[in-house]
Amino acid sequence: ISVLFLTLLLLFLALFPGAFSCCTKISDEISKGILRRVERFEIQKAGGLCHLEAVILHIKGRKFCVNPWNRKVEKMMKKMKHKIHRSKSHVRKHRRTRRTRKNRSSS
Repeated sequence: ISVLFLTLLLLFLALFPGAFSCCTKISDEISKGILRRVERFEIQKAGGLCHLEAVILHIKGRKFCVNPWNRKVEKMMKKMKHKIHRSKSHVRKHRRTRRTRKNRSSS
Protein backbone atom coordinates (compact mmCIF):
# COMPACT_ATOMS: atom_id res chain seq x y z
CA ILE A 1 0.00 0.00 0.00
CA SER A 2 2.86 2.43 0.74
CA VAL A 3 4.28 1.92 -2.77
CA LEU A 4 0.91 2.87 -4.26
CA PHE A 5 0.74 5.98 -2.05
CA LEU A 6 4.26 7.03 -3.03
CA THR A 7 3.48 6.51 -6.72
CA LEU A 8 0.33 8.63 -6.47
CA LEU A 9 2.21 11.35 -4.58
CA LEU A 10 4.94 11.49 -7.24
CA LEU A 11 2.32 11.58 -9.98
CA PHE A 12 0.52 14.46 -8.24
CA LEU A 13 3.79 16.41 -7.88
CA ALA A 14 4.62 15.84 -11.55
CA LEU A 15 1.19 17.00 -12.73
CA PHE A 16 0.87 19.97 -10.35
CA PRO A 17 4.36 21.36 -9.67
CA GLY A 18 3.03 24.63 -8.25
CA ALA A 19 0.73 23.01 -5.72
CA PHE A 20 3.05 23.61 -2.80
CA SER A 21 4.43 26.98 -3.84
CA CYS A 22 1.26 29.04 -3.45
CA CYS A 23 1.24 32.06 -1.18
CA THR A 24 -1.06 31.43 1.75
CA LYS A 25 -0.52 34.82 3.41
CA ILE A 26 0.35 38.20 1.94
CA SER A 27 2.00 41.24 3.42
CA ASP A 28 0.35 44.63 2.98
CA GLU A 29 3.49 46.60 3.82
CA ILE A 30 6.83 46.19 2.05
CA SER A 31 9.94 48.29 2.54
CA LYS A 32 11.57 50.26 -0.27
CA GLY A 33 14.84 48.44 0.45
CA ILE A 34 13.26 45.09 -0.37
CA LEU A 35 11.58 46.48 -3.48
CA ARG A 36 14.93 47.80 -4.76
CA ARG A 37 16.49 44.33 -4.53
CA VAL A 38 13.75 42.43 -6.39
CA GLU A 39 15.28 40.29 -9.13
CA ARG A 40 11.99 39.14 -10.65
CA PHE A 41 8.34 38.75 -9.75
CA GLU A 42 5.41 36.46 -10.48
CA ILE A 43 1.70 37.15 -10.30
CA GLN A 44 -0.35 34.52 -8.49
CA LYS A 45 -3.99 34.41 -9.56
CA ALA A 46 -6.78 33.39 -7.23
CA GLY A 47 -7.96 30.30 -9.00
CA GLY A 48 -6.94 26.74 -9.65
CA LEU A 49 -4.63 25.47 -6.94
CA CYS A 50 -3.90 28.84 -5.32
CA HIS A 51 -6.79 30.60 -3.58
CA LEU A 52 -5.18 33.99 -2.97
CA GLU A 53 -4.16 36.81 -5.32
CA ALA A 54 -0.58 37.81 -4.65
CA VAL A 55 2.63 39.10 -6.16
CA ILE A 56 5.59 36.85 -5.44
CA LEU A 57 8.83 38.83 -5.21
CA HIS A 58 12.07 36.88 -5.74
CA ILE A 59 15.12 38.24 -3.94
CA LYS A 60 18.32 36.16 -3.73
CA GLY A 61 16.55 32.81 -3.61
CA ARG A 62 13.89 33.98 -1.16
CA LYS A 63 10.23 34.62 -1.91
CA PHE A 64 8.05 37.36 -0.45
CA CYS A 65 4.28 37.28 -0.94
CA VAL A 66 2.78 40.76 -1.09
CA ASN A 67 -0.56 42.40 -1.76
CA PRO A 68 -0.94 42.98 -5.53
CA TRP A 69 -2.94 46.18 -4.90
CA ASN A 70 -0.14 47.87 -2.92
CA ARG A 71 0.84 51.09 -4.76
CA LYS A 72 4.58 50.57 -4.18
CA VAL A 73 4.36 47.05 -5.59
CA GLU A 74 2.36 48.20 -8.64
CA LYS A 75 4.93 50.93 -9.31
CA MET A 76 7.84 48.48 -9.01
CA MET A 77 6.16 45.99 -11.40
CA LYS A 78 5.52 48.72 -13.96
CA LYS A 79 9.13 49.89 -13.72
CA MET A 80 10.49 46.35 -14.13
CA LYS A 81 8.21 45.61 -17.11
CA HIS A 82 9.37 48.85 -18.75
CA LYS A 83 13.01 47.92 -18.14
CA ILE A 84 12.47 44.44 -19.63
CA HIS A 85 10.68 45.92 -22.65
CA ARG A 86 13.54 48.38 -23.32
CA SER A 87 16.25 45.72 -23.01
CA LYS A 88 14.78 43.35 -25.61
CA SER A 89 17.15 43.06 -28.54
CA HIS A 90 14.49 42.36 -31.14
CA VAL A 91 12.87 45.76 -30.74
CA ARG A 92 13.29 47.58 -34.05
CA LYS A 93 15.25 50.80 -33.88
CA HIS A 94 14.09 53.63 -36.05
CA ARG A 95 16.59 54.70 -38.66
CA ARG A 96 16.89 58.30 -39.62
CA THR A 97 16.92 58.91 -43.30
CA ARG A 98 18.42 62.02 -44.77
CA ARG A 99 16.25 63.84 -47.22
CA THR A 100 18.04 65.59 -50.00
CA ARG A 101 16.67 68.30 -52.19
CA LYS A 102 17.01 68.01 -55.88
CA ASN A 103 18.76 71.03 -57.28
CA ARG A 104 16.89 72.55 -60.13
CA SER A 105 19.11 74.12 -62.68
CA SER A 106 17.75 76.47 -65.27
CA SER A 107 18.83 75.93 -68.88
